[in-house]
Amino acid sequence: MKTMKNSLGIVALATAMTLTVSCKDAYKSEAPEPMVNEMHQSSMEDAEDMSMDNNQNSGTEAVLKDYFSLKDALVSDDNSTSKDLGMTLTKSLKSFDASNYTASQQSELKDIIEDATEHAEHIGESDIKHQREHFKILSKDITDMVAITGTEMKLYEQFCPMYDGGGAWLSTKEEIRNPYFGSSMLKCGKVQREIN
Repeated sequence: MKTMKNSLGIVALATAMTLTVSCKDAYKSEAPEPMVNEMHQSSMEDAEDMSMDNNQNSGTEAVLKDYFSLKDALVSDDNSTSKDLGMTLTKSLKSFDASNYTASQQSELKDIIEDATEHAEHIGESDIKHQREHFKILSKDITDMVAITGTEMKLYEQFCPMYDGGGAWLSTKEEIRNPYFGSSMLKCGKVQREIN
């Protein structure tokens, strides 16, 4: 019996140490790295073609606003609000106008928005665990969209090593608020890079 108690104590201690070590980077204040656009590289000649007008910016900003509201609801462990905001984000994504972008950008954006819309719809119909699974892929889609469209906002790509092999998300604040674990591991993660 004493051996069993000692074994359980060792297992509990090992689990606690693993969580502490995995999330220790959340408390470091390393300077974030600027975003390197891996999906969309352009030459200087393309820069003029890619200059954005107000319509392009407003579409991206509307999607980002709804994405951040959804992220905050997941941080708060609020399943009901996350459902509503998933559907709101679905509408923003469906109304995104990519017509002012180049043909190749339009093609990439169409694929990204189609995938992001599907994940936002699932979030609008799911329990919180399933919402977080879809949010992981949705976050990648939104990051890919911003790599093409750009944004006026200063964003932080944040990363939690503990969620499903590692999960990233975007935030407007440098402070970590983890949407994958909410209150159970609120500050687990670190800033991977700065966008803008």
